Amino acid sequence: MITQKENKITLHGWVENVRNLGSLIFLNVRDINGTYQVTLSKERDKELFDLAREIRNESVIEVYGERKENPKAVNGYEIVPEVLNMLAEAEQPVPLNLNKNVESSLDKDLNYRFLSLRKEKNAAIFKIQSTVSNSIVRFLENSGFYQIHSSKIVSQATEGGANVFPVVYFDRTAYLAQSPQFYKQMMMAGGFEKVFEIGPVFRAEPHHDSRHLCEYTSIDIEMSFIKSYEDVMETMENMMTAIFGDAEKTNQRDLKTFGVKLETPKIPFPRITMKEAAEILKGYGKTVIDDVDPEGERVLGKYVKEKYGSDFFFLTEFPWSVAQFYHMRKPGDKEVTFRADLIYKGLEITTLAQREHRYKVLMEQTKEKGLDPERFGFYLDFFRYGVPPHGGSGTGLERIVKQMLNLENVAEATLLPRTPDRVTP
Repeated sequence: MITQKENKITLHGWVENVRNLGSLIFLNVRDINGTYQVTLSKERDKELFDLAREIRNESVIEVYGERKENPKAVNGYEIVPEVLNMLAEAEQPVPLNLNKNVESSLDKDLNYRFLSLRKEKNAAIFKIQSTVSNSIVRFLENSGFYQIHSSKIVSQATEGGANVFPVVYFDRTAYLAQSPQFYKQMMMAGGFEKVFEIGPVFRAEPHHDSRHLCEYTSIDIEMSFIKSYEDVMETMENMMTAIFGDAEKTNQRDLKTFGVKLETPKIPFPRITMKEAAEILKGYGKTVIDDVDPEGERVLGKYVKEKYGSDFFFLTEFPWSVAQFYHMRKPGDKEVTFRADLIYKGLEITTLAQREHRYKVLMEQTKEKGLDPERFGFYLDFFRYGVPPHGGSGTGLERIVKQMLNLENVAEATLLPRTPDRVTP
């Protein structure tokens, strides 16, 4: 933390390194916004100089002194201290090399998360993520959405019991929520018309790859009185535009750390139906059966970039075979649903759909999917008393940031990743 009044500066931070040149000591001191040079002269102030000689890397100090222009210093100026206080000493050796020029493995960074966050690049990820999250809240509230906070302990899995974490709930079994899906729709039944939630969701999926987590932050929206799922797609387009504009304005220095220059995406994003995607991928020697796999998403991402110049596109009209029981089917073609995925640089970041809001049709679809309506009674009851046409989406916050910064693994954009192999720190 740094504050300045006239030519006097107060700096609180971590000592990145100490260079002792005999009669001069240079301390590089780091805070969340950057690195600063503190210069001590043995001739000028021997007491402070002797104190600085004992300082070790990553110790926390307080400095108060004069700002002096110095083109050779890291920010074009140095701080000549009048006061130097040790606030906390760091044990040696520090178990993680925090030099920005030294790479460490993702596993080691995660094992020492409390240290790895001091690295400029890692800090930049979460500063950008903060901007993205705040931008989403601002955009949705300005668009008439109400923020909700639904329970993460549920009695029934959203997707029929697959890939859920059971928890002991007194004398019965409950589950960690895969999604706030049912509760978002409950709000539509309650007349709220537009709601959103940003919170954790849980998937007991034994993936060991760069795109999946067992817990991630989901940005969920639901909106009533829609004409089609195009209304949801339009909301997502405008939300992404807002995110890019805010990040470009707020995080220029952080983006520069990754060599990223953001350009606000042009809307509307291209739309590609699943049938069209199958034909496109066929030309690349890939066969699509019901759904597009991760490699297919990457191929389509490159195809769209080359043909349309866009990093984004919607994959639309998913087959009923891979849809959820609450998705609406296309009139005249029961094998096609009003579900779409938003793909960003070849990675699905959002799933969205128009929901089936007619009670009788929803009951039929529940049975058709082989599910017991009694197990979903609390959910199906919403629709017995009039629910408007509605739809919504779920978006992975970490996936947005991963793709925005061209990170290799979604765990890099996750503060404390939970995977099949990792439940600490």
